[in-house]
Amino acid sequence: MASAATTLRAGLPDRYLTPEDIAELFDVPLETVYHWRKKRTGPPGFRVGRHVRYDPATVRAWVTQQSEFDAAA
Repeated sequence: MASAATTLRAGLPDRYLTPEDIAELFDVPLETVYHWRKKRTGPPGFRVGRHVRYDPATVRAWVTQQSEFDAAA
């Protein structure tokens, strides 16, 4: 992943993330990331032309939301 100089406080890179980054971050297959996107169950992404990108702040918010949901269950 990125060096310490290019990461945000949450440990995420200070750049838009790719589906490959998301797969590496959560240690899941790339196909899982695409499945999450199709089902709208994973972190929300957006399109830049043909490419999907993820805002690190949005990914962090999604992780927090998932953690709170699991804690309440």
